Amino acid sequence: MSVVSISMPEALLERIDEFADEHGYSGRSEVVREGTRTLLEEFQGQNIDGQKQMCTVSVVFEYCQPAVQQRLTGVRHEYDAIVSATTHAHVQDQYCMELFVLEGTTEALSGFVNTVRAVPDVQAVDYSITSFGRDPIDQHIES
Repeated sequence: MSVVSISMPEALLERIDEFADEHGYSGRSEVVREGTRTLLEEFQGQNIDGQKQMCTVSVVFEYCQPAVQQRLTGVRHEYDAIVSATTHAHVQDQYCMELFVLEGTTEALSGFVNTVRAVPDVQAVDYSITSFGRDPIDQHIES
């Protein structure tokens, strides 16, 4: 097995260590390996016969980070073809939340989510994908 060196904030490292202890992992390497596998596999199985997907993406960052807002606006414009709507909200007087509604292929949605995750100082990124596939009952009736 190869050894890899990565950089991360001390607070995140502490959270990984606590998570490993609380959930019975042998150490932080095991947590990072599992998290990496999950990240790499999260969009597999979502592509259903090339159908369009709908996706909501929520992004949380600190209120005093105008550079983050500016970077997210850039991402929004970069992916303009799949972004249907955006909303900005203030949460708990110290955070901002940006909500994106997307329509597109799994590959395009994955690219958007991964690009947003790479924006420095983003606190959290969460998403939900819904297929536009027809209901199996409708397919049966039309057949």
